[in-house]
Amino acid sequence: MRRNGTGPDTERTAAPDAAGSTNRPDAAGSTSRPDAAGDPDARWMALLMHAAFFLLLGASLARFLMRHPGETRTPWIIALSTVLAVLYLVGPVLGSRPTPRRLTWLGVLVVVWMVLVVLAPSFAWCAVPLFYTGLRILPPRAALALVALLTVFVVAAQLRLATGFDPNLVLAPPAVAAVATAVFVHMRRQAVRQRDLAARQRELIDDLLRTRRELAATERREGTLAERQRLSMEIHDTLAQGLSSQQMLLQAADRSWDTDPAAARRHVLTATGIAERNLAEARRFVHDLAPADLAEGGGLEAALHALAVRETAQAGGHLTVRCHVEGVPAAALPDRVQSALLRIAQGALANITEHAEATVAALTLTHLGDRVALDVADNGRGFAPGRTAPRPPEGVRGHGLPAMRARVQQLGGTLTIESAPGEGTVLSAAVPLPQTAPTPPEEPA
Repeated sequence: MRRNGTGPDTERTAAPDAAGSTNRPDAAGSTSRPDAAGDPDARWMALLMHAAFFLLLGASLARFLMRHPGETRTPWIIALSTVLAVLYLVGPVLGSRPTPRRLTWLGVLVVVWMVLVVLAPSFAWCAVPLFYTGLRILPPRAALALVALLTVFVVAAQLRLATGFDPNLVLAPPAVAAVATAVFVHMRRQAVRQRDLAARQRELIDDLLRTRRELAATERREGTLAERQRLSMEIHDTLAQGLSSQQMLLQAADRSWDTDPAAARRHVLTATGIAERNLAEARRFVHDLAPADLAEGGGLEAALHALAVRETAQAGGHLTVRCHVEGVPAAALPDRVQSALLRIAQGALANITEHAEATVAALTLTHLGDRVALDVADNGRGFAPGRTAPRPPEGVRGHGLPAMRARVQQLGGTLTIESAPGEGTVLSAAVPLPQTAPTPPEEPA
């Protein structure tokens, strides 16, 4: 499989060769092959082949000594058998890569075996472990050529032992060599496929974990931004609006301090009441960020009535706020809906007090079954909703309407504004309510 890039420097996994191994150039430019060190099945197969080689070598030597005792070639047979055993023992020390030293060792091993087969044909049975050794070390074509050469020697040795021509001795060794080669190649390819599959699985798992980490980080960032926006709206609709009202009242008190001390005192007292209310809101933020009016109990209707009374009192006779409730809710409104509508009412009344120059404002809460609507109307100077108001230099004000619209959109509702210069303003917020499944009628017994 390909990893991160398609250029000439991209690392690729080479295709398995005919012997089932995977060839990769190492730092020295040679070809490395997976050995038995990291594959339990390959280790067991290697141990089995080693045991089979020494067992066949010992059996062949014993057969020769039993049938040909005291011959002149016997010392040579014993010496060559010992050399062949020692050479085979040295093989694992040299590793499994086709290095020059390893190839020289394999050549000497095969030559000694061939000489031994020429002197004693019964040693031809050691060819099967040598098949395995050649297939492990040599490239595919060279390994197949070695298998063919060993098979020819085995056939020749079997014909020498036979008293006459036997087709079975000619066909059986090539069939055994073909089966042994096919089994080994299949096992090696299966091992390579399993390693490649394990590598792909590890990469998929790494990709999955990385994707999960990135998704979690994205969700945390989005959650942080959403919470930051929510807090900014909460602060704007409560503390910022209250501080703005206090500023206006204290400025009015300062202007009338010398000419009308009683009016200045009333402004100061009103600002003090607003400060107390803001303090309650701030404490509520610290506790659970719920509106203080809702936390006092009574639901949204009671909170809107209390808001109307408080805004009328704070206006000092300049603004009268009335509250009306139409309809009866089928179930208690969700806390999120109550909080959002109360904040919208607070923000709308703050805008009326500061900008509209109105004398009357009305809060109307309407329960419509599948939704609830809040209308805030005033008889102020109005404005053109389609015209974008210039942004104040300090960049602090002007957050009210976007905050209201964001609150309503988060609940899946709509916010509409109807206004014209000199004709007042009507702000309407409609929020859908979750539908509750009707209770099925009880069946008569």
